[in-house]
Amino acid sequence: MKRMVVGAALLAAAPFAAQAQSLQPGGVYVGLEGGLNWIFNSSFNSTATVAPFFTGSFQTNASWNTGYVLGGVVGYDFLGPRIELEGAYRANNGNITFGGTPGSAGIVFQQINVMGNIYYDFMAGNALVPYIGAGAGAAFLNAGALGVSVNSTQFAYQAMVGVGYNLDSTFRINLEGRYMGTTTPNFVHTGTASGFGYSITTSPSNNNISAMLSLHMKFGAAPPPPPPPPPVVTPPSFMVFFDWDRSNLSQQALTTIGQAAAAFKSKGNARITATGHTDTSGPEAYNMALSLRRANAVKDALVRNGVPAQAISVIGMGEKGLLVQTADGVREPQNRRVEIVIQ
Repeated sequence: MKRMVVGAALLAAAPFAAQAQSLQPGGVYVGLEGGLNWIFNSSFNSTATVAPFFTGSFQTNASWNTGYVLGGVVGYDFLGPRIELEGAYRANNGNITFGGTPGSAGIVFQQINVMGNIYYDFMAGNALVPYIGAGAGAAFLNAGALGVSVNSTQFAYQAMVGVGYNLDSTFRINLEGRYMGTTTPNFVHTGTASGFGYSITTSPSNNNISAMLSLHMKFGAAPPPPPPPPPVVTPPSFMVFFDWDRSNLSQQALTTIGQAAAAFKSKGNARITATGHTDTSGPEAYNMALSLRRANAVKDALVRNGVPAQAISVIGMGEKGLLVQTADGVREPQNRRVEIVIQ
C-alpha cells in the first residue's frame, strides 16, 4: 500500500518537476540592473595642513540626496548556487558643512564597483525564486566639491536579498535590496595658496543601501520539449479459433462473435474485416480455401447478430500470417483462427 501511495505522489509531482526544470535550465546568463541608491549621512574629521605653519582638524558633515545605480552582470547558474561578475555605477548629490563654519557646499559622489558575487536561489526552477547573496571586489571612488575632484580606490563588499520571477526558460526579472560598503577612503587634495602649499585630507565612511530591479537573459536554454505524440489507437479486435480441418463455430466462438457485433454497434459507423487463417498441415491451396470458409462462417454469424453484410470484408490468408511459427505439416490450434478487426 505504501508503495502505491509513494508512486501516486511521484506521478502527481512529475508535471511540476518538468515545469521547474523548463523554467530554470541553468547555464550562462547576462543581465542589466538599475535602481535607487541611498548613502548614509555621516560626520567625519578632516585635516588641513599649511606647511610649515599650521595643521588642524575640523568636523565635516555630509548629507546625501537619493541617487541612482546602473550596472550589468554576467553569471553562471548552477540551479541553486549562482556566481556573477558585476560592474555597477552609483552617483549621489549632497551637501557638506565644515565644523562651525556657516553655510554649506554641494558635493557629487560617484562610485564604480567591480564585484564578484555568489548567490543562492531557494526553490530554484520555480516561477518565484527567493534568493540571498554576497559579494566583494573593488570600488573606484570620486568626490567633487568646491571645484575640487579627488579619487580613491577601496575594497568593497556587499550583501543582497531578493526575489526572482522566471518569465520562461530564457528571461528572469529580480527585485533586490542591497547593502554595499567600502573600507574608509582617504581623499587628499593638495594645492598652493599665496605661495604656500597646503593639503586637505578627508576620511568619510561609505555605506550604501540600494533598491534594484534587474533582467536576466539565459543562453543555451533548452527549447521546450515537443508535445507528446498522440496515443496510438489500436482498433478493437477479436479472435475465433477452430478445430482441425473445420469451419463450423463452437459455442465459445459464437460468444466471441456476439461481443464483436456489440462492439461494432457501439462505434456507430465502422467496418469489420474478418481474416481467416489455417495451420501448416495440408496442401496450401486447400488451406487457402479453408481459411475463406472460416472467414465467411464468421461473417454469417456477424450478420445474424445484426451487423450489415456490406460492412464486413472477408479475407483468406491460408497458411500466411501464422500466430505461432511452426514447420510445415504441424497442427497448431493457435493458427486455426479468424481475426475480427473493427475500424
